[in-house]
Amino acid sequence: MGIRRRSLLAFVLAAAAGLAPAAQAQGYSRAAAQVISRAFAASGGSGWYLLRGWRETGRLGGQPYERWIDPVRYGLRVETRESGGLRIEGFNGQADWQVAPSGAMTAVNDHPALAEARTEAFFEGSLFLFPGRFGAKGDYVGVRRRGGRAYQVVTVKPWNGRARELWFDSGSRLLARIVDRGTGSALAVSDYRRVGPVRVAFRYTPEGGGHDANAPVRQIQSVSFAPVDRALFSLDPADALARVRAMQPQP
Repeated sequence: MGIRRRSLLAFVLAAAAGLAPAAQAQGYSRAAAQVISRAFAASGGSGWYLLRGWRETGRLGGQPYERWIDPVRYGLRVETRESGGLRIEGFNGQADWQVAPSGAMTAVNDHPALAEARTEAFFEGSLFLFPGRFGAKGDYVGVRRRGGRAYQVVTVKPWNGRARELWFDSGSRLLARIVDRGTGSALAVSDYRRVGPVRVAFRYTPEGGGHDANAPVRQIQSVSFAPVDRALFSLDPADALARVRAMQPQP
């Protein structure tokens, strides 16, 4: 059988099973792909493919922040207004960097730091919904019950990242929890709202336990999907220092 015929056959079989073909190709098991495909459909379906950038504003605990995400390639930038000024953190897929309110800069590209940054960008950007883009693998864990509700649970691990359990509500099909079994920490995902073509969770609440027991609640206030400038995700020392110094408290 030729390559084109084999590809067509794989597409037909996946469609008949209710799966996104890319999910199978990427390395999700059949059962995991079914759960992800249902979550994809429940939260906007093909509307996710229209997104070329993501910008949100909100509060992390009591601190205002802005966040930019690239849903096409790895890219995450967060600017948080702390009491001492502006903190900027970025990840462009190759390096993880930070500018402190004091102006001190750090940039790392060692494996542990990149794995952590890649994991954060992957899950916080809902990139698991784009199974053909990021080389992730996923397996079905099973049904779990918590607080009188049932959840379909899958484990997803981005390429060169760290695995997380994703708990999808069996009724709504939407993501309800993100669990790091390695540290014992978990996030409750809630407050879904329609924004343009998709449904977005506006609240991430630490559930306690693990090293994130005292982590702050992340409450999103606004989301927009304008195309994002890739330069945002790479460190520009002059631009970063100018922004940080402009936000430093005046004596």
